[in-house]
Amino acid sequence: METTMEKGSQWVQTIVDLAKDYGPKLIGAILVLIVGFWIIKVIMKGISKAMDKKEVDPSLKPFLKSMIGILLKTLLIISVMGMVGIEMTSFIAILGAAGLAVGMALSGALQNFAGGVMILAFKPFKVGDFIEAQGHTGVVNEIQIFNTYLKTPDNKIVIIPNGGLSTGSMVNYSKEPTRRVDWTFGIAYGDDVEKARKALQQLIHADTRILKDPEPFIALSELADSSVNVVVRVWVNSADYWGVYFDMNENVYKTFGKHDLNFPFPQMDVHLDK
Repeated sequence: METTMEKGSQWVQTIVDLAKDYGPKLIGAILVLIVGFWIIKVIMKGISKAMDKKEVDPSLKPFLKSMIGILLKTLLIISVMGMVGIEMTSFIAILGAAGLAVGMALSGALQNFAGGVMILAFKPFKVGDFIEAQGHTGVVNEIQIFNTYLKTPDNKIVIIPNGGLSTGSMVNYSKEPTRRVDWTFGIAYGDDVEKARKALQQLIHADTRILKDPEPFIALSELADSSVNVVVRVWVNSADYWGVYFDMNENVYKTFGKHDLNFPFPQMDVHLDK
């Protein structure tokens, strides 16, 4: 039977052999891990400076930095584990299968997350813009990473997922500094079109919110069933759009009668044969 001293010698020899076999690998792995974390820290600082230089949206920067940092650290740890001698094939396969399962379960959330990143990165709209998208119209109240919040003209909050918002069609009414306002005013058959033109020119000239360039446009657009339609197109600053639109409607209604211009209405002549 082996004595206690002999058993102790075997354990010591085993430890020495393991130290010889794995010691250099372990020390090397630790050094690589330390240097790797330092390099990742330098890379993240560079990425942060690049984001500041490119003026990336402040709400987007933490998410991008977090994702990049996790990816780099994961790659570093996998490399270090391989250096030590740990078999990584099965581990990577399990990790990939788990990632696939989680991705499928959270496909909608991931799509909205990606959409939020795209919106914050490319800025098709910003907070305060008046937009129309996904069947809703309103002012952008808040842009979050998964959803965008719109405030409708009647003061309701509409929550739109960013996935569909980033891939669907969208109208941004606030993107350009100026907008064109269009009206169609009808006068009765027999009324003087030139009188209507001059009356409209006076109203346009009196409204200082209407821009002189591009020049306002007035033309007879249609000989309709019950009216002669005159189209008016002017340009205004985007913020003045609705004020000019409603004021012009009211002013035309008050003014046309003074110029013997009549507002037509649908009518039908009935002839009776005896």
